[in-house]
Amino acid sequence: MNSVLVASNRGPVSFTVSDDGVLIMRRGGGGLVSGLSGVAKDDGVLWVCAALSDDDRSAVRLSPGGRLDQAGYDTGPLRMLDIPATTFHRAYNAVANSTLWFVNHLLYDIPNAPSFGIRFAREWESYRDYNGAFALALAEEAGHGARVMVQDYHLTLTPAMLRAERPDLRIAHFSHTPWAPPEYFSLLPDEVAGEVLEGILGADHAGFLAERWAAAFMDCCEAVLGAEVDRAAPSVTHEGRTTRIGVHSLGVDGAALWERAGEPDVESHIAAIREQVGDRRLIVRIDRTELSKNIVRGLVAYGEFLAAHPEWHGRVVHLAFAYPSRHDLPEYREYTASVQRCAQEIENEFATEDWDPLILNVHDDYPRSLAAYRMADVLLVNPIRDGMNLVAKEGPVLSPRCALVLSREAGAAAELGPYALMVNPYDISGTAAALHQALVMPEDERRARRDKLRAAATALPPQKWLAAQLDALD
Repeated sequence: MNSVLVASNRGPVSFTVSDDGVLIMRRGGGGLVSGLSGVAKDDGVLWVCAALSDDDRSAVRLSPGGRLDQAGYDTGPLRMLDIPATTFHRAYNAVANSTLWFVNHLLYDIPNAPSFGIRFAREWESYRDYNGAFALALAEEAGHGARVMVQDYHLTLTPAMLRAERPDLRIAHFSHTPWAPPEYFSLLPDEVAGEVLEGILGADHAGFLAERWAAAFMDCCEAVLGAEVDRAAPSVTHEGRTTRIGVHSLGVDGAALWERAGEPDVESHIAAIREQVGDRRLIVRIDRTELSKNIVRGLVAYGEFLAAHPEWHGRVVHLAFAYPSRHDLPEYREYTASVQRCAQEIENEFATEDWDPLILNVHDDYPRSLAAYRMADVLLVNPIRDGMNLVAKEGPVLSPRCALVLSREAGAAAELGPYALMVNPYDISGTAAALHQALVMPEDERRARRDKLRAAATALPPQKWLAAQLDALD
């Protein structure tokens, strides 16, 4: 039986089938995986996750009880759950990504959405079933008194469900997203809003990436549930149980990141990019094509910068890596198309025979991303709203001279703000001006800021982040 367990929707690995029918394992995607995969494997933590694709499900069915580590895969302790595809689709796409994500990132077009009716009630039942599958698996795997770390908005109901099954366990829930203020959170149906909050309050400890997200959660508990909130402790007491609230910022493991960034595949990408761009300055962005990442406004800002500063024509290139995300959802397919249209407009207006002002790539390639970090003169991170944003932390660790243009709505702004060029993510002209300021920044100031960004980014690596939450359960 296991003494420490982590549960999340996405796991540390995913699978694809090769042309000759062989299952190929690769690193999972997403910030949570980046932050947790190394420390979980090294420390022998059992990771419980969902199979996200048919190829993942094939791997699960070839593994005893879904334990991939017991089927010969080098994953560290890992159990992957084969949740029925229809249940998974409704829970993941319709509720987690189309509802809870939209609420906490304030993404709804309010005159038109959301609308909650009979269809949503069916989808919410699937979300309950999905959370129940995780609770059951954790209850089966956990030793007596084990510590269980439940991750993110996909699994808001799991802590309360698990507590009902195993009251001996010490349970934490951690939110990697922002949290909506009560007036926006209350867009959810009353029963659903209450169930989400009570689900998380089933944990002994509820963690957040920044003070503002923790404060918003406590405000919601007070406004929606009428719970007793102690902001000094801080804690929330509801129906006789008290849940402690904690803020645990997540940084990067600088040594591990540099070790990976020095591999030959990264060096080859550096050579290829340098051949493309020559000695021009590089403005880099690395994101998923996710609505909250604000890629379109970032591209428009770059176009406005080029229009205002013709002296930079031929001297700068914007590397925009916008990797596919959630293409099961029509909003995301349209957003990806908007990114591509905007990029083409910049090319049409400014490109010359010997200068491509923008290189847009929509194919996921982690080594190429690391290469771009190492080459960046400017890193643009301008989300509408973001729980943390590890890109803002990884870039300054790897680049020798990176100036960071950072949205004030990223959770990372609480730590990196004093050393970055802060922008309002809706202010295109302000972002364009910040890009120019970053490019012309004197070298001594650039390096001084980069050194402070690097120190802040590596102050709380995943090992310390996980340890702090485990300590909170003691």
